[in-house]
Amino acid sequence: MAYRALALPFLTTLIGALLLMGLGKWQLDRREWKRAIVERIETRTHGEPVSLSEARDRWEKSQDIDYTRVLLVGRFLHQHERHLYGIVDGLPGWKVVTPLQTTNGDIVLVDRGFVPEQFKLPETRQAGQIEGVVELTGLARASQVRGRFTPANDVAANRWFNRDVPALTASLPADMAGKTAPFIVEAEAGPVPGNWPRAGVTILKVSNRHLEYALTWFALAAALIIVFVVYARNKLASGAEDGTDADIAERGPSV
Repeated sequence: MAYRALALPFLTTLIGALLLMGLGKWQLDRREWKRAIVERIETRTHGEPVSLSEARDRWEKSQDIDYTRVLLVGRFLHQHERHLYGIVDGLPGWKVVTPLQTTNGDIVLVDRGFVPEQFKLPETRQAGQIEGVVELTGLARASQVRGRFTPANDVAANRWFNRDVPALTASLPADMAGKTAPFIVEAEAGPVPGNWPRAGVTILKVSNRHLEYALTWFALAAALIIVFVVYARNKLASGAEDGTDADIAERGPSV
């Protein structure tokens, strides 16, 4: 009877342990996926920059363009700058996204870098509104998926809260939108008159704690199994004692 009483706890423990180990395996898979991302970022951010035309060709082939270094030569169209909300070093502010027109007429949105709230408006940082032809290198970035708690972009107020390249492009005049690259280029660090905007703020460190999470799930599975084993031993021992007492009672007192 004791063994029958253990059937349901055993089944429950088995299912629970398998689920926990499955979660641990999933975290190990995520760890390998994250390591591949880290390796790709490391390789691309230290690679030789490519031209805008080559970056566009890569986008057309695979859309796998993130963190590719791109060399740009052209003029900023400051009158069309956009403001993308961001937090850098714990300070909230805005990233200045400005269309750049290359020497051959193409347009690319350039994230020139971060400014705190007091320097959001262009007139507060006139020194940084560089005129003339510039040459810069930056990292290509595709659109960002909007998070559940991310506010909607306010196009009319020029307040953007996620990197939505198609929407940013659509907000430009029609004659520019048709020539704009389908990705943003985030400028690498470099001197800027007046120090704002501050470039080189692309987040390159990717957290990878999945091994820690996996070990936690495996430890929970092991703990669940141990709890069942202790419970089963006590249950069986209790059943054996009950059986011994019943045998003694059946035999009755000896004469």
